[in-house]
Amino acid sequence: MTARVVLGVGGGIAAYKAAELLRLFTESGHRVRVIPTASALRFVGAPTWAALSREPVADDVWADAHEVPHVRLGKEADLVVVAPATADLIAKAAHGLADDLLTNTLLTARCPVVLAPAMHTEMWEHPATQANVALLRSRGVLVIEPASGRLTGSDTGKGRLPDPTEIFAYARRALRRGAAADLAGRHVVVTAGGTREPLDPVRFLGNRSSGKQGYAFARTAAARGARVTLVSANPTLPAPAGVDVVVVGTTEELRKATVEAAAGADAVVMAAAPADFRPASYAAEKIKKVPGAEPAPIALALNPDIAAELGGRKPASQVLVVFAAETVGSDEALANARKKLAVKKADLIVVNQVGADKVFGSDANAATVLGADGTETDFPQQPKEDLADAVWDLVTKRLSTS
Repeated sequence: MTARVVLGVGGGIAAYKAAELLRLFTESGHRVRVIPTASALRFVGAPTWAALSREPVADDVWADAHEVPHVRLGKEADLVVVAPATADLIAKAAHGLADDLLTNTLLTARCPVVLAPAMHTEMWEHPATQANVALLRSRGVLVIEPASGRLTGSDTGKGRLPDPTEIFAYARRALRRGAAADLAGRHVVVTAGGTREPLDPVRFLGNRSSGKQGYAFARTAAARGARVTLVSANPTLPAPAGVDVVVVGTTEELRKATVEAAAGADAVVMAAAPADFRPASYAAEKIKKVPGAEPAPIALALNPDIAAELGGRKPASQVLVVFAAETVGSDEALANARKKLAVKKADLIVVNQVGADKVFGSDANAATVLGADGTETDFPQQPKEDLADAVWDLVTKRLSTS
């Protein structure tokens, strides 16, 4: 789908990263009009934006005044993305100030609006900024949570512009769904990835999970306005934009982080693949291979059942989604899943066929979702983000009636 995108660029050092975001939009076939602020042009000049977008660039309402750009650009846009959005720009947007072309465009836009903040931690955490963000979100504006990391100079903390590829993914979902933010005001917890159980300092028991399905759940929930906590086991994927990521390694670490995050959450999606077993003992030194001798058997111990623990303690208003990764036939897989759904006391269970060449590491998935209310919904092979969105649709129905 070709869309008309307005890319607003605020006056922060992260303005140079917006060039990568612009490239992602244009290479996807979208028509992009860049509107920098006057301060942004001190970081990246107008010729750069014009060359990359192949569109004229202006920061005030006087250029091409006969075309009334301060009204036309916002009204015609299918999507408005501001990256970076500075504290000053967020404040102006929240209070309806319009002293340049970008802020005028924000007032006239009737399409999804995505703001990607970037500023120092103290500025982001200031009560004024937080109040402005809350006000914008209450009006349906999608304000991405900034990332944590290295800031300008030697500072480190929350306030870093998310990776442009993740902003693009977030914006693409917003463009597809329209202005609806049906998870706004909700806190959701998603687990992802495969846990690893140490055998010795260099070896572990693990599984093939890539974390892609869990990350798709986190990414799509954020694009629907939710506050998302992603508990990620041994991640190799970039953090989704607007998501708080908690990194864990073992199943016990996953259990502890998830139980803590789930307290008070509206929904929990257990998309991670925790190891069912762990070595009963840990070798402090690397286990040596002895020529001609068979290796000693490895005794295994059961890991905690995180989903069952969450199901046993969840409040009635919380929606719990668990997964059943099966390698048996379809009928047996569904029968196993129904038992698991009851044992875990979950609301939904996502059943899919897995294996060395199925699901793990791929960008697509097919699944059947069973509900505790007896419903059964089949989803054909599709991108994992589309499947995640479809499952969130089932979750939001249950949230609205809880």
